[in-house]
Amino acid sequence: MEKNKAGLRRGWTTGTCAQAAAAAAAQALLAGSLPREGADWTVTVHLPNGQPFTLPVQSGKIEKRDSQGRPLAVTCKVKKDSGDDPDVTDGVTVCATVSFFSEDRIEIDGGQGVGRVTKPGLAQPVGSAAINPVPRQMIQKELVRLKEAAGWEGGFQVLVEIPGGEQLAQRTFNPRIGIVGGLSVLGTSGIVEPMSEKALIDTIEVEIKVKLAEGRRCLIAAPGNYGLDFLRDRWGILARDTVKCSNYIGETIDLAAEHGAEGLLFVGHIGKLVKIAGGIMNTHSRWGDCRMELLASSALRAGLSGERAAALLCCNTTEDALQILTEKERRKVLDCLLEKIHTHLNIRAQSSAQRDMKTGAVLFSNVYGVLGMTRYGEELLARGREK
Repeated sequence: MEKNKAGLRRGWTTGTCAQAAAAAAAQALLAGSLPREGADWTVTVHLPNGQPFTLPVQSGKIEKRDSQGRPLAVTCKVKKDSGDDPDVTDGVTVCATVSFFSEDRIEIDGGQGVGRVTKPGLAQPVGSAAINPVPRQMIQKELVRLKEAAGWEGGFQVLVEIPGGEQLAQRTFNPRIGIVGGLSVLGTSGIVEPMSEKALIDTIEVEIKVKLAEGRRCLIAAPGNYGLDFLRDRWGILARDTVKCSNYIGETIDLAAEHGAEGLLFVGHIGKLVKIAGGIMNTHSRWGDCRMELLASSALRAGLSGERAAALLCCNTTEDALQILTEKERRKVLDCLLEKIHTHLNIRAQSSAQRDMKTGAVLFSNVYGVLGMTRYGEELLARGREK
């Protein structure tokens, strides 16, 4: 596969795998036989932009024959290659079983290892296989092209399966967003660009849309498992009722506003959310740290001496910093820190699609528990628990 401008090798999506497997199976079905054993087998399909794309077929099998020995159903397998952006689906086998259908239409469904949609707000209706619209269109167009070229006036039934998909799905966001029993068949361009950040942000958007479709107007977001565990243990709020936003604080605000949320509350460890006090909206360490500097500046604003503020700069972690402060000092520093966090969250929300969306944050520590909330924290926590 060719490389992009950054020198990273592109791959192909599960949607392209399903399209190719279905095309190979339909070709064999229409031809009445599989390629001879041992022959190199490739299939050329057309990506959504119309570009032809050729990829290898792992294997094929005739599943069913008529009384005269002609194939009635064929299964073909294509291996997923994620290029230099490997994810949990890299290397999986996507199978498509194609059978003749007397009606002039193409039915597409998912079987073993392909998830089922159980919540509204996703790309497919509740009860449908988690095969997204673009992959469905890719399969549909390819099979229509093949049947018209062969003069077949009927249609096809297509069953897409991913062996091992149910187990692999446990390592994805699918169980959180209401897709059960397997992986999703995805892809909008057919090609995997090595851009994992985009994939994460796209997943955050899906989670937001699902929560809003459930009837929630205020959302609760946590950067990671620390926050999710704290929400569960402290307030009984389960992961399925929240948005996991990773480091993308700013993008989460933008997307929540864009899709009409009335409020958004971030719940996270102080070591993560302290960065918002400096206007850092991507909390990954490569974009900015400044944890101790932000605590020290809050200490100065709170009236602590330069010597006490400097002591914070010498700490390795925010937990260490909290422990060298007296209880009174800690409260004053946290009050100033929370006010700055409120300011920067509000600035980002004010520049977004829905300017009146309320934002807030809850900070916690492994030692001290809840450290405090920003101005609308209590209100957003209460509303975020409603449905």
